[in-house]
Amino acid sequence: MFGRLGAPELILLLVVVVLLFGAKKLPDMARSLGKSARILKSEAKAMKAESTDTAAAPADPPAGEQPPRTIKAAPGDVTSRPVAEPTDRTTQQR
Repeated sequence: MFGRLGAPELILLLVVVVLLFGAKKLPDMARSLGKSARILKSEAKAMKAESTDTAAAPADPPAGEQPPRTIKAAPGDVTSRPVAEPTDRTTQQR
């Protein structure tokens, strides 16, 4: 039923898309779609690199020492800040 799309069907589909979204919005939509595809590709590449890096790295830090936790920076921010861990006051005696 929907096996093959010929030239008339593709032209009709293109006309419907232009009528629905308008000619002015189509370039912006295509640009954002391309940007999303690039982001997805870079994230997939980063995940693949991270999985190979974690195989060579030790699984856990030593039990006595824990590295300070940091807040990851926002996309435009280049600094990261250490986070002070909250103290548990329920176990302290007065």
